[in-house]
Amino acid sequence: MEVTSDFLVIGTGIAGLTFALKAAESGSVAVVTKRNMSESATYYAQGGIASVLSAEDTFDAHIKDTQDAGAGLCKNGIVEMVVRDGPARIQELMQLGVKFSSRKGNGSELDLGKEGGHSKRRIVHAEDLTGRAVEEALVSAVKSHPRISVYEDHIAIDLICHTKFVGPAPEETVWGAYVLNKDTGEISTFLASATVLATGGAGKVYLYTSNPDVATGDGIAMGYRAGAEIANMEFVQFHPTCLYHSRAKSFLISEAVRGEGGVLVLKDGTPFMKNHHPMADLAPRDIVARAIDYELKKSGDDCVYLDISFKPPEFVRGRFPNIYRKCLDFAFDMTREPLPVVPAAHYTCGGVRTDSFGRSSVGRLYVIGESACTGLHGANRLASNSLLEALVFAHRAAEDAVKLTGAERQGLPSIPKWQAGEAVVSEEAVVITQNWDEIRRFMWNYVGIVRSDRRLERAERRIELLKNEINQYYWDFTITSNLVELRNIATVAELIIRSALTRKESRGLHYNLDHPERDEKYLHDTILKT
Repeated sequence: MEVTSDFLVIGTGIAGLTFALKAAESGSVAVVTKRNMSESATYYAQGGIASVLSAEDTFDAHIKDTQDAGAGLCKNGIVEMVVRDGPARIQELMQLGVKFSSRKGNGSELDLGKEGGHSKRRIVHAEDLTGRAVEEALVSAVKSHPRISVYEDHIAIDLICHTKFVGPAPEETVWGAYVLNKDTGEISTFLASATVLATGGAGKVYLYTSNPDVATGDGIAMGYRAGAEIANMEFVQFHPTCLYHSRAKSFLISEAVRGEGGVLVLKDGTPFMKNHHPMADLAPRDIVARAIDYELKKSGDDCVYLDISFKPPEFVRGRFPNIYRKCLDFAFDMTREPLPVVPAAHYTCGGVRTDSFGRSSVGRLYVIGESACTGLHGANRLASNSLLEALVFAHRAAEDAVKLTGAERQGLPSIPKWQAGEAVVSEEAVVITQNWDEIRRFMWNYVGIVRSDRRLERAERRIELLKNEINQYYWDFTITSNLVELRNIATVAELIIRSALTRKESRGLHYNLDHPERDEKYLHDTILKT
């Protein structure tokens, strides 16, 4: 099957769906998602969206907080552009039907939360289910739009590059993607004048993650294989507080709990964050995650505890209704007792390098959301800046892509159908599960919150062997969704390891025991390219 459209969007989180809605005003849009439309990191985002929406706040304060968290690597022009554009994008969501929480007694005034690293209250939220509220509004709008076609349970395998499938060219250009229908096994050709990668992050590269199962770094891996520049993959954010329970499967306890006064304590109830940073429990995430890692290694305990039980029960239940109910499912009452928590891989600050319009270094290829490295986050993302970034760059990328396709109404090139060659159905799927588990385990142990040169070198040797095995398997056997994802997490793991080995210092989210101090020699992006 061949599907043609003006715009191809791969991914259905806040970035992909926002782009689709805006681009559809000017042309046809095909949206590909590997599960159902709502299954994205956006849906599970609890905290909210950071934006200057109060008279007590200023753009300059938000800009400074973002830059401070980014440890010297934020692109100042990008930070200012995103921060200043934020209120307009929030207003668009409200017009779309997203109902953000308002202050009690004043329904017209937004209830703004505060999270780690922020100097002011500026987190707009929908109780503690902000992502779900935003995703549901976007999904509803996309489903009802006549120019948008959605292909659920379809996973993109690789981008269609001009030099590989059309002929020589002075610069690489992308004309769409080969896409696997997970239900039928058919591989179709999706062609478009502009292709957008909005596949989210890569948390599943690690053993413990707050991310949904879909977060296998597909867009980053595909972009890299297409020749796009990849930046700053060493900066992986570990959320400090995931619920520690065998059945919880990485349920996140929002940073907003600490923003409302929650305190991290040891097993005996002793607070410890004041020993690690002046901002104590509201320190930036990298510092909090490392502090917890340090305390756990020191004590030998399995977890620390997050305590907000000293607050009035009605306040806790009202501010965090979903977290409260979910914790009750695991027999924890956060109004009466501390919650056991541990860090988990949460956000990929690196990704496909883009400019201020979401354009990658490859022609006609846009990358937005967590798959991109825009320069906003630098070496560490400020809490709740991710959904903000996705909104702003989806808006700017759509404006640019509409101009591109409108100015060049040329026909799409002729692209060959997918060639299966002599590949056969595998009877050894255990190879996939074994390699999947091995990558995630050594990434956690060797390339996690705290690293060393020796650990990174071990990881580099392991990924080289596994990558060769996986590539051989990829060419010998028919394509499955699990194989596509395994190939992608292996690629992303390699990118993280290579980037971490390159940076011989500690900065932001990258902490190396052998190089514990910042070195201004490394005050630049880490760039990788095929």
